[in-house]
Amino acid sequence: MKIAFHTLGCKVNQYETEAMKEKFKKNNHEIVNENDFADVYIINTCTVTSLADRKSRQYIRRMKKINPESIVAVTGCYAQMSPEEVSAIEAVDIVTGTNQKNRLVELVENYKKTPEAHPERVVDEYEQLCEYEETGIITSMESRTRAYIKLQEGCNRFCSYCIIPYARGQVRSRAVSEVIKEAKSLIERGVKEIILTGINTALYGTEEGFNKENVTDNDIWGIEIIINELEGLEGDFRIRLSSLEPTVINGEYVERLLKYKRLCPHLHLSIQSGSNKILKDMNRKYDREEYLDIVHALKGYDSGYGITTDIIVGFPGETEEDFKDSLNIIREVQFCKVHAFKYSKREGTKAASMKGHVAPEVKNRRSEELIATGNKVSEQFFKSNLNTYRTVLIEEYIEEMDCLAGYTENYIKAYIKCNADSDSYDKESLLNTFAEVKLTELYRDGVLCQLKGQSQ
Repeated sequence: MKIAFHTLGCKVNQYETEAMKEKFKKNNHEIVNENDFADVYIINTCTVTSLADRKSRQYIRRMKKINPESIVAVTGCYAQMSPEEVSAIEAVDIVTGTNQKNRLVELVENYKKTPEAHPERVVDEYEQLCEYEETGIITSMESRTRAYIKLQEGCNRFCSYCIIPYARGQVRSRAVSEVIKEAKSLIERGVKEIILTGINTALYGTEEGFNKENVTDNDIWGIEIIINELEGLEGDFRIRLSSLEPTVINGEYVERLLKYKRLCPHLHLSIQSGSNKILKDMNRKYDREEYLDIVHALKGYDSGYGITTDIIVGFPGETEEDFKDSLNIIREVQFCKVHAFKYSKREGTKAASMKGHVAPEVKNRRSEELIATGNKVSEQFFKSNLNTYRTVLIEEYIEEMDCLAGYTENYIKAYIKCNADSDSYDKESLLNTFAEVKLTELYRDGVLCQLKGQSQ
């Protein structure tokens, strides 16, 4: 059969889609583009906001229209949280939750034989989401350059605005040996950047009864177990963390991570608000001072350390003073990128029933101001890195710009102009390689760079 996928939401969903593709390919099915005529359409959904639910429904109906005789399977967080609602959509034939993606090949093949079973629904209850679903080793990604490796599932932080702990279940971690086996496979195939991801990556290995397997160093724990193991592998590659939660780690812990040479000097460290009052109402379990302790540890090690973050505006009860606290922490930290989100009421969360919901026009204004401040600070961060040397992983050649492009280790988008003296190097040979560059001037959404040894 021809199988098409559409993925909404986070990096974990993207990883899980790649894992499902591999399983279908191993069963001799063909993966085609989501806009192609296919026998089966699989929509891997998100439910982080009501807008995500709506987008999921739109794609379900849209993909069925391409081939009305196709099988439509819906999986992911929206399917987990609202299985009856998803099953009621006329186009849907199969519904699976977040812990049953591994069974989709079997379910699709069985449904093809007995289509009268309409719709097939396999969704575990929250209490059953307690064991890690091993999806197998991913041997390839769409990108040759970088690859995600999923480490863990679930979250026990229960931030008051977030539905995801209910959709993903209890914290459970992937076996160390499986992570390393997958990393080796990807590195052998030429992947240069391994990105460690999970629903809450910082919670890796923290659950009771976690087996450290053959890890002999009892002083390391959590995510450090995996980084330590990866550090010892052979190959030309680097490690990047997709995110760490200050709800789990502190300044002392990140200082332990600084010793690892392969680990990129960049962290996505979600703060969500600069106001201690709002952080408490969000149930974030840290305050701005503790967050800044982590920042100072990172910046003290490398003043050019790249820190990206998420900030929510318009959380219930957020005053103008609370909002100013968020603007001020952006300026103080000097983030290299700020992702702004307007609070979205999510039924089933504690925040949904809180008083003091902020008017939409106020949220819009605050969002625009936050984005403008974030962009200004990003530019200042880029400027502070000018005339320094960094290592770029060259990912692509952009023909219309005549540029090679990639990211520095501290997560600055780097552009290398292929100018008059480009005959001195082969553009194709530089793709998927590391290059030492000098950051010379601001350019587009990043910085223009000069290859070491390249003339002006």
